Amino acid sequence: MDVLSLIGLILAFVAIVGGNFLEGGHLGALLNGPAALIVLGGTLGAVLLQTPITVFRRGLVLLRWVLFPPKVDLQAGIARVINWSQTARKEGLLGLEPAAETEADPYARKGLQLLVDGAEPEALRSIMEVDIDTQEGRDTRAAKIYESMGGYSPTIGIIGAVMGLIHVMGNLADPSQLGGGIAVAFVATIYGVAFANLLVLPIGNKLKGIVQQQARYREMVLEGLLSIAEGENPRSIELKLQGFLD
Repeated sequence: MDVLSLIGLILAFVAIVGGNFLEGGHLGALLNGPAALIVLGGTLGAVLLQTPITVFRRGLVLLRWVLFPPKVDLQAGIARVINWSQTARKEGLLGLEPAAETEADPYARKGLQLLVDGAEPEALRSIMEVDIDTQEGRDTRAAKIYESMGGYSPTIGIIGAVMGLIHVMGNLADPSQLGGGIAVAFVATIYGVAFANLLVLPIGNKLKGIVQQQARYREMVLEGLLSIAEGENPRSIELKLQGFLD
């Protein structure tokens, strides 16, 4: 579990509720079912309208990465590539066949199999780069769903506030209800802005960062496989791949 994400999520909402309490407010003033329905329902509806179903499903799958991100260990990946290069240097490219059969990463397994099959470096690069671009593009589009939510929800919150004010204006004959009615109306604005800036925008940015890390890992693996195909020295390969480390 990504403890830092969990702490950030809790801290953000505790700060908002705690600040409201210190100003003399109470939790009940921030709870409003119709406002939540307008903001959440309107935001979800707008995103569904613009998003293909396959992208939306992928976005739901990626959501678990916020707390349980996939492990991307470049240092361990470099060590595996160096091990492959040493095997190829001793036994030839056909010696990588056992490694290809037992490799857990589908991307690396595909690259190793291409090496075993005798693919030329340019053909190897062409095939593997398509995989990188396709996977990165698919996951980036899915992550942008949450950015879109962050763009829509504040505006929909304002719509909810205006709708509440319209209701308040209908009760101008009773001044005793104006203050409470206006306060409730602006709860929708709070929901819209908070939903965007405390939740969905950070989620979108986090997911895009993970996608970029995965793309860098695959680029590192590809560079290593190309170096093996060209018969480079394992030490030279290691020095080259260390450039991918932060």
